[in-house]
Amino acid sequence: MANIKSAIKRVDIAERNRLQNKSYKSAVRTLMKKSLAAMSAHQANPSPEAQEAVEKSMSVAFSKIDRAVKRGVIHANTGARKKARLARALKAQEASAS
Repeated sequence: MANIKSAIKRVDIAERNRLQNKSYKSAVRTLMKKSLAAMSAHQANPSPEAQEAVEKSMSVAFSKIDRAVKRGVIHANTGARKKARLARALKAQEASAS
């Protein structure tokens, strides 16, 4: 354990940041899963309500990913990759529905 006052403070700050980053990463993963689940539900039973749920979940997921990138929780390329995977899944789902 650190003995110097500033080092003790840095340990506290690092722990606080770790917990905040963890919550952001967890939220991004959860929202991605919810978006994919909404897509599969819409594919199983297409309806305007299901389409609206897909669009809303995608919007929320994109927003959270962008916020995590802005705060430095995830790298910009990682955020872009996650958004691209969601968009590609949506496009594939739309193509199979047509």
